[in-house]
Amino acid sequence: MIETAAYMSYGLLSLAALMCVLRMLKARTIANRIVALDLLLVIVVLFLAVATAQTGEHSYLNVLVVVALLGFIGTALVAAFIERRGT
Repeated sequence: MIETAAYMSYGLLSLAALMCVLRMLKARTIANRIVALDLLLVIVVLFLAVATAQTGEHSYLNVLVVVALLGFIGTALVAAFIERRGT
């Protein structure tokens, strides 16, 4: 049962990631690209969470936390850059 749910989740998350990449390519402003990139990072974290639930391997949780923190810091830094730049 968990295997079926995991594979369905992988498929839906892959579709969401593809849509985020398309949004990044079509975005006109840097702010829209950053939002799409941040959403893509959330999808990567969700991939790791599904992999953790599927395999029961707890070492993925450490990677999950590190990726989420790096994404938050990166988004905050880019937001500060955009605010200083004025666009």
